Amino acid sequence: MRRRRVTNAAVVSAGAVLLASAAVAVAMPAGAAAAGCSVTYSVSSQWQGGFGANVAITNLGDAVTSWTLTWNYNAGQTVTQAWNTTLTQSGTAVTAKNVSYNGAIPTNGTVSFGFNGSWTGSNPDPTTFALNGVGCTGGTEPTDPPPTTTPPPNGPADITVNSATRYQTVDGFGAAQSIWGSAWSTTDTQTLVGMGANQLGLSIVRTGLSPESSEWATHVNSLKTAKSYGSNVKILASPWTAPAAWKTNNSRVNGGKLKTDYYDDYANHLNSYVQYMRGQGVPIDVTSVQNEPDWHPDYDSMDWSGTELRTFVRDQGTKVQNTKLMVAEAVNMNYNFTNPTLNDATARNNIGYIGGHLYGTEESGRLRPYSLAEQHNKPVWMTEWNLHAADGGGSNIWGNPANAAVWNETLDDIMRTVHKSMEANWNAYIWWYGKRYYSFIGDGESAFGTVAGAPLKRGYAFSQYAKYVRPGYQRVALSKSSKASPLEVTAYQGDGKITLVILNRSNSAVNNAVIQAPQNVSRAEHYLTSQNANAASQPTSVNGGQATINVGARSISTLVFTL
Repeated sequence: MRRRRVTNAAVVSAGAVLLASAAVAVAMPAGAAAAGCSVTYSVSSQWQGGFGANVAITNLGDAVTSWTLTWNYNAGQTVTQAWNTTLTQSGTAVTAKNVSYNGAIPTNGTVSFGFNGSWTGSNPDPTTFALNGVGCTGGTEPTDPPPTTTPPPNGPADITVNSATRYQTVDGFGAAQSIWGSAWSTTDTQTLVGMGANQLGLSIVRTGLSPESSEWATHVNSLKTAKSYGSNVKILASPWTAPAAWKTNNSRVNGGKLKTDYYDDYANHLNSYVQYMRGQGVPIDVTSVQNEPDWHPDYDSMDWSGTELRTFVRDQGTKVQNTKLMVAEAVNMNYNFTNPTLNDATARNNIGYIGGHLYGTEESGRLRPYSLAEQHNKPVWMTEWNLHAADGGGSNIWGNPANAAVWNETLDDIMRTVHKSMEANWNAYIWWYGKRYYSFIGDGESAFGTVAGAPLKRGYAFSQYAKYVRPGYQRVALSKSSKASPLEVTAYQGDGKITLVILNRSNSAVNNAVIQAPQNVSRAEHYLTSQNANAASQPTSVNGGQATINVGARSISTLVFTL
């Protein structure tokens, strides 16, 4: 396939030939290159109605600290999604600006960016560009006919799905309600669990199990909405403490152990909560015995050892009915709090799940398969993690969807650990509060710049897993070519679909990536979230069992094959 290029390399000065759409000359603004510029525009792929393009700007003079490149699409092309730039279009005029990680153009240096677009009728190259208002002019090398992207039948693939090799069954992806505050509104809940446009598709909701029965009604309506409005949503109830009078420190806070002569009362307390919620029309799928038994803060908490947890579930576990018990939600998936239960046949039979939190888990070497849990067929859920270091302790950056610090933390920390959790054969990933300024939907706190109930960038990114990898899907094997080596990919099968979640944390797009399904497919859909896109539909071409997609730089995307 010939590559289409427009090379604009003439040296210009103030008052030189400007972008064709500009009717008058303008003086050179601050930051523009004094000696000139060269722009290389190349169409890297083209399909019916769509195309991908790359643009490189070379500065031939002094460094440009902040740049804006403009051009016109006189044939009516429309840009749909971009990477490594902030790109806008008004009518025929297109404006691309530098972003924090693709900033100054050094003397005789180059920066580049890319985008996807749509076209009808024809797709000619733009012939004139302006850098900071100063024209970059030059010749054109047309491609005739235009390049096309059509994967050859049974041709080489960059990612090949092997559904014959299967791993864990996914239980879901979720977030917690406010444990001590007010409940989600109906609209909040629908946004978080719904499967429609600008909804995030969470399939697990974690809720607090208060030591005071008078507080149990707080979340009934939101949990009922989650169950009825969402698709196969599971509820996890987690207690932070038993009633103060049952504990060695006679307090809800600062740890303290459950007195052994109150073990049966605590089991009845957990059971009473489950039956109360069931009577309200909210089945509790999973009930944890204790949130963070190894953490003793100055808020609700309770201290257990691994052997004490084993003894409790062995002797009292059958008293908690119509739910499955979970042990032990330790801070960093510490096996000392779960191995005793797994190694005791009676205790093991009284639980359904192993839980743990992600704080320090990777550093301690436990973000990996939990072989003892797998040996005994106990699904492993990551039930809490919270990270918002990007704000440096609090700022209004979270309401800005284009903020680079927010996106970098979301992609490099949150989404990376979701990917690694899936590769570790864990069955669920549950974030901390779903409604918070640094989370999935905003809470409206003015100091942090979010709109209450509005989806945030982090929510759209998480939905690339939650919305398309549904409960009951099974992770399957895949292989990658060297071209796809920068991509972190997991694949899943269920509901007559093959779903791939593709994490590209590199600064380069992987264009024309060919994805091979295990069989011919009837349809392929591609959705992408980046700093400039929110779960946006992307062009996809299908040929037999293959699809060809462009994976944007610094993005997370989902490809859904319908078999």
